[in-house]
Amino acid sequence: MEPRSGFGELPTARPGAGKILHVVTDELVSSADLYWLPLGAGGSSVRLNGRLFEALVALRQRRKRCDLYHSALVVHLPEGRFVIEQGPARRRGSERGVVAEGAVGARWAGRFWLFRYEVRCWRDGVIPDVAEAVDSPQRVTDDQQLAGRLVELVPSVPTEVWGRDELRTGEMWNSNSVISWLLESAGLPTGSLVLPEHGRAPGWDAGLKVARRTDLST
Repeated sequence: MEPRSGFGELPTARPGAGKILHVVTDELVSSADLYWLPLGAGGSSVRLNGRLFEALVALRQRRKRCDLYHSALVVHLPEGRFVIEQGPARRRGSERGVVAEGAVGARWAGRFWLFRYEVRCWRDGVIPDVAEAVDSPQRVTDDQQLAGRLVELVPSVPTEVWGRDELRTGEMWNSNSVISWLLESAGLPTGSLVLPEHGRAPGWDAGLKVARRTDLST
């Protein structure tokens, strides 16, 4: 059986797919770019847990193991550069442009900051371990209005429990869900985006499905 991508709307990259990549330069006034980071980049415990999770899922689905990826966005607008990403909650969130938080594992656990995640829209921020990104950046749009819409929508992103399927999408809610929800809700096409070869992005389809249930046009 061929491996499922976990990224149902999009294919994985084939050799030579580098043609889709774009170099971000100061000449581009408005744009949005997608980055793929290996799950657990820069952190051995997260990487190990991810591998164990993927091994179990692959065994259950009777397929080969895939490499797991976490997604993030970088948006350039005339008023500044914004990094949009979900990550573990930390203290002094205002310094990182945190606009929302949610619980990890169970809703009750969110009472403790160690079991919370944060959604960032970080002006002039950074993506940790961006040097490890694969087949990135991938250009999402050069349209100023659409890029601005992404930034405007970040505070409205659903803050479901990380790792759970509370919204009955058939997939857990996680960082990939946040990014796909934003892209779909902003009206951006995702068909030209591809995962790195042999990659999988758990949670991506969950974000798409939830966005399609919600009307944010008003």
